[in-house]
Amino acid sequence: MPFTRIALRAGKPAPYRQALMQGVQRALVATFNVPEADRFMIVSEHDEASFAFDPSYPGISRSDDFVLIQITVSNTRTVEQKKALYRRIADELAENPGVRKEDVFINLVEVLIENWSFGNGIAQYAT
Repeated sequence: MPFTRIALRAGKPAPYRQALMQGVQRALVATFNVPEADRFMIVSEHDEASFAFDPSYPGISRSDDFVLIQITVSNTRTVEQKKALYRRIADELAENPGVRKEDVFINLVEVLIENWSFGNGIAQYAT
């Protein structure tokens, strides 16, 4: 049930953007027990004027290949699972498409499980 947004500077080819999505999905499947078919993602590209980040906060050196990943999930995961997800995403993206781990920013947004509708106007997980 994750919903993932990936933002980066404009100019990367389609295979690069696809590799970002695939790496995040592999990490979600491996660490959050997400079904492989549960894949809802958006990649947005931004010009330099529309994509701001600090190149060194908090002591991490970032490049123009910085990738911002925001994942909305149900609030059902442990701190250990979250830490494992962060590590796995950084590892996956370092392997393919070759993003430096310093350039991987991850933010989880946790919502109640009933805050999802996958279609038909139904809250599929509401009890």
